[in-house]
Amino acid sequence: QVRLVESGGGLVQAGESLRLSCSASGNRGSIDAMGWYRQAPGKQREGVSCISGYDASTYYLQIVRGRFTISSDKSKNMVYLQRNSLQPDDTAVYYCATSPILGLCNLWDEYDRWGQGAQVTVSP
Repeated sequence: QVRLVESGGGLVQAGESLRLSCSASGNRGSIDAMGWYRQAPGKQREGVSCISGYDASTYYLQIVRGRFTISSDKSKNMVYLQRNSLQPDDTAVYYCATSPILGLCNLWDEYDRWGQGAQVTVSP
């Protein structure tokens, strides 16, 4: 069983930066990809970024490309999401998730384990 714990959420002003961290513990044998989702108030959850455990290829939602950077440290079982130039529209609960799929990391329906979420609020 894999347990995911996010940290690094908080309240910032527009234009500022925050880094989210996610630690994975337990049986990592079932993990290949790790990703970040977010859910804003009144909106559906959306995949924001992910990284493949196979070849470290990454994916970004178009609206965050150039502002967000995903990275991982397999030795520490950690994945990070550096978010720069945050905007009020980035306000959401951000979730870390894992997928057992080898290769492509943006097969969002395949993610099957989730953290508890971290609130990020960006004020104008």
